[in-house]
Amino acid sequence: MTVDSADRRLRRARRVTLLSLATNVWTTVLLPVVGLAREPDPVRVALGAAALLGFAVAQIAVLHAAVTPWLPVPARRRRHVALAVAALLSVPLLGPVAAGSWPTWAWLGASLVGMAPLLFRPAVAAVAAAGVLAASAAVTGSTGGSMPRALLVTGVVGTGIAALAWVQVWFWDLLVEARQGQAAQARLAAAEERLRFARDVHDLLGHDLTVIALKAELAERLAPVDAARAAGEAAEARRLAGAALTRVRAAVHGYRAVDLAEQAAAVGEVLRSSGVRTTVVPPAGEVPAPVAADLAAVLREAGTNVLRHSRAGWCRIEITREDGAVTLTVRNDGVRDDDGPDRLSGGLRGLADRLAPAGGRVRADAADGVFSLVATVPVSQ
Repeated sequence: MTVDSADRRLRRARRVTLLSLATNVWTTVLLPVVGLAREPDPVRVALGAAALLGFAVAQIAVLHAAVTPWLPVPARRRRHVALAVAALLSVPLLGPVAAGSWPTWAWLGASLVGMAPLLFRPAVAAVAAAGVLAASAAVTGSTGGSMPRALLVTGVVGTGIAALAWVQVWFWDLLVEARQGQAAQARLAAAEERLRFARDVHDLLGHDLTVIALKAELAERLAPVDAARAAGEAAEARRLAGAALTRVRAAVHGYRAVDLAEQAAAVGEVLRSSGVRTTVVPPAGEVPAPVAADLAAVLREAGTNVLRHSRAGWCRIEITREDGAVTLTVRNDGVRDDDGPDRLSGGLRGLADRLAPAGGRVRADAADGVFSLVATVPVSQ
């Protein structure tokens, strides 16, 4: 499973989910520090701090894995094992810290209970939480602490953390599934288009190729006995082949024809999916195919620049036809202090060279935090 690295919204959602999980869980990891501060024995403080640090590092790795669905299974398992080892070592190292005065390990146990939904299925997570609760009771009983307080911290606080963690990861999984659904839908649309094109080509060529094959076979048989008729059949086969080639070229040209309004709508959807508020104003009428093809290239370049080179919050794409020319205007607020036409001069020169044979021109400017790209191509009246 992969997540498109260009999907900035999903990356931001992932970071927010990870931060939310960490904030939710780390509260119970920080509270054992109170026990370290109350412990008079420096050796126990050192051992407890080492155990707590190891547990925190392993916990960070597991939280990261929870929002990284493309992480390989072996790597995920290694992180889970590391957390289990850190948790086991924390019992003898952190359990005796501030014995009787602060439920040090009970808070760590609450963190483990809160992590259970991220590690196991619901039934197994419930069993694991019961085991952690039993361990908290055992540590508290052996160190002379308050049993009700320890069980309240580990059980009740841990359950609350577990519920919040499960909801957060559930929302994240929904986002990933939605993104995968969009990608699958795009692949399906492309596959359907290829199948449609294949069917059209088959329909165009199937009959003609069958007739051509029959004509060629007939010409081959007639050649020894009736050369004139064989030549006629061969000529007819050649004519059919030429007609079939013409139809195929016409069909391919139809597939390659550019609809500028559709191109603008598609670029608008891409920008919106990247978090840019986009307004698209399509042309009022038909745009000649050559002009549409030239301006579509400018539009794609402009859309790429908005995504790659700016921090745009909004973008406006407008196509107008007046005074014997079609004008494409792309404006966005993503310009930075050092932005300007020079930064994109290489791309602009390439677009200008493309439009030059048709008499078109391209200009760009940046003012008041807004970058504008304007391309104009004349059309015959």
